[in-house]
Amino acid sequence: MIPQLFVESIDLGDGRSITIETGRLAKQADGSVVVRIGKTVILGTVVSARKASPGIDFLPLTVDYREKFAAAGRFPGGFFKREARPSDSEVLTMRLVDRVLRPLFPSDYHAEVQVMIQLMSHDEDVMPDALAGLAASAALALSDIPFETLISEARVGRIDGKFIINPSRAQLELSDIDMMIGASMDSIAMVEGEMKEISEAEMLEAIKFAHEHIKVQIAAQERLAQAFGKKEVRSYDTEKTDDAVYAKVKEYAYDKIYAIASKGSAKQERSAAFSEVKAECQGLFTEEEYTENADLAGLVGKYFYKTNKEAVRNVTLDLGTRLDGRKTTEIRDIWCEVDYLPSVHGSALFTRGETQALATATLGTSREANQIDSPSEQGEEKFYLHYNFPPFSTGEARPLRGTSRREVGHGNLAQRALKNMIPAENPYTIRIVSEVLESNGSSSMATVCAGTLALMDAGVQMIRPVSGIAMGLITDGERFAVLSDILGDEDHLGDMDFKVTGTSEGITACQMDIKIDGLKYEIMEQALAQARDGRLHILGKLTETMAQPRADVKDHSPKIIMRTIPGAFIGALIGPGGKVIQELQKATGCTIVINEENEMGIVEILGTDPDGIAAVLAKIDSIIFKPQMGEAYEVKVIKMLDFGAVVEYTEAPGNEVLLHVSELAWERTENVTDVVNMGDVFQVKYLGLDPKTRKEKVSRKALLPRPPRDENAPREERAPRPERRDDRGPKRDERR
Repeated sequence: MIPQLFVESIDLGDGRSITIETGRLAKQADGSVVVRIGKTVILGTVVSARKASPGIDFLPLTVDYREKFAAAGRFPGGFFKREARPSDSEVLTMRLVDRVLRPLFPSDYHAEVQVMIQLMSHDEDVMPDALAGLAASAALALSDIPFETLISEARVGRIDGKFIINPSRAQLELSDIDMMIGASMDSIAMVEGEMKEISEAEMLEAIKFAHEHIKVQIAAQERLAQAFGKKEVRSYDTEKTDDAVYAKVKEYAYDKIYAIASKGSAKQERSAAFSEVKAECQGLFTEEEYTENADLAGLVGKYFYKTNKEAVRNVTLDLGTRLDGRKTTEIRDIWCEVDYLPSVHGSALFTRGETQALATATLGTSREANQIDSPSEQGEEKFYLHYNFPPFSTGEARPLRGTSRREVGHGNLAQRALKNMIPAENPYTIRIVSEVLESNGSSSMATVCAGTLALMDAGVQMIRPVSGIAMGLITDGERFAVLSDILGDEDHLGDMDFKVTGTSEGITACQMDIKIDGLKYEIMEQALAQARDGRLHILGKLTETMAQPRADVKDHSPKIIMRTIPGAFIGALIGPGGKVIQELQKATGCTIVINEENEMGIVEILGTDPDGIAAVLAKIDSIIFKPQMGEAYEVKVIKMLDFGAVVEYTEAPGNEVLLHVSELAWERTENVTDVVNMGDVFQVKYLGLDPKTRKEKVSRKALLPRPPRDENAPREERAPRPERRDDRGPKRDERR
């Protein structure tokens, strides 16, 4: 018997619709849904353990998003024909969903939760990552897992001033906005995207547009849950509490923490002072009390953190000052340096307070482009950025376990911030690598600033330099403070992490995570305005260090020259088995890449030696050289024969042609050496293909004055009559 299917539809308002269905697939999961639009099918499931593992005091949430190659009718690439570790794009989708869901579970729910989202069928006109948040929330809506409010996510684009919800990849190519928004029915929870220098007002308008569509998607989830039968929320073991312990800790620690926070100090000094107060709080209780209450140590730590958070936040709300003594709008001291690493193509060091990033720029050919091969996207990136966050940057020693999801996400944000400022005519593939050397505050925004300077140091002609800033928020419901250039502690203890990047003309990328419900648009508007002031201040520091990109790449950096040749000559340039191009690369020290496009060959020549590049260009000119009928060319004798001389076009070395003895001079020539010798340079006229031999024919005598004909001279001494083909058209044999 086929189980009953429950379906709800979401109208996107432009003829497209999304359906959410449940009841047939993955019924042993706590919640499961199938989301469809066009030919795209996404399966979303959620399962949570019934009990929390001992000693766990956080939410162990795992969000996993995977794209199946079969969904697009393709095989996985490489030798291992099975989906393996997630791609960067899959990791970024996981982060988009995780960041919205995580704050919406009860703070005392510590049972393991696993959300799995799988692309089962792909449609080229649908970008599946925009549906992942909807699938996750709908699965939670059908489960008995405690979850505070339903959410959804949507992508917004804009073409010719008109907003589009969930645009296709082709539409995004024409759009000046690519933003993902996650929200509940009442408030925005997450924003991430890239823009082409839009204003703060335009960004808010895009967020509001997406939010209205998200409300429709949440209403559909509620209808589906009602039709399916809303389950009663499961009971779970809540955290142990003790009001007496909390009161004792707060009474002792609050004023001390408030005083430390009010003092304004460096991270290490402040951390040491807080740790001392925490140790004193632990000493408020006797050994006997710890023995009698096994949870007491954990309670003291929890209540100290709660008191610390309250006191630090109140310092900012009461006094308008922050942990390091700054005002809410104040930016930390900044210093920058370019050309820090002598051997790289471009480098820059950016330091803001206790955050430092060292960025390098490397230039290459299209061969170094980052290849993208996933079920939902194939292509390449000629500009990409990698971000590394080693443990020493925060004074920690911990195992290195490969690139983390956080590193992928922060690198992607910085890449999106910079990429639209790389001009379309830039011939290089560019790789930026950011090494975070210190971190207390946004290292991704430091990466944007260091990346800008590294690009300019490398001689990349950026359209405009880009800077970035991280904004924070502290609010108690009535009062609020928007913080510019937040510290790590302010990110951890605050209510918002809002990163904005841009140029002097507008915003290029953003990433926002909001940890409270009901954030008003007025607060967001103030945060954007304050962020603009901060961005421009930081941008001024960057341009003080380096106002314009270098006019050219450095002497030790590779220069790239682009040449376009007819497609018919590609084979000749490559040679049999690649012999010609390989020998040319070896002889000149250049890298040569040939791409065929619209029946033309696009040749990229990359090298550091101008003479080597010139030699490659000369070889290309030689290969594609084609003399024109009736034109004169300079040649050089390179070989002597009994019946003529082999000459080489001086403007196309390697192109040889036979100059027959009969074409040397008007007079009868017995020996070739009577007229020309090895190494002689002179002009010849190109006569096209000889109709008899079908070989190219040139003439020296055709450019010489014709001597007058003496009819009284012996026949063998007379000057020849004019050739009929010159004066009277083709000869009789040719007419035949």
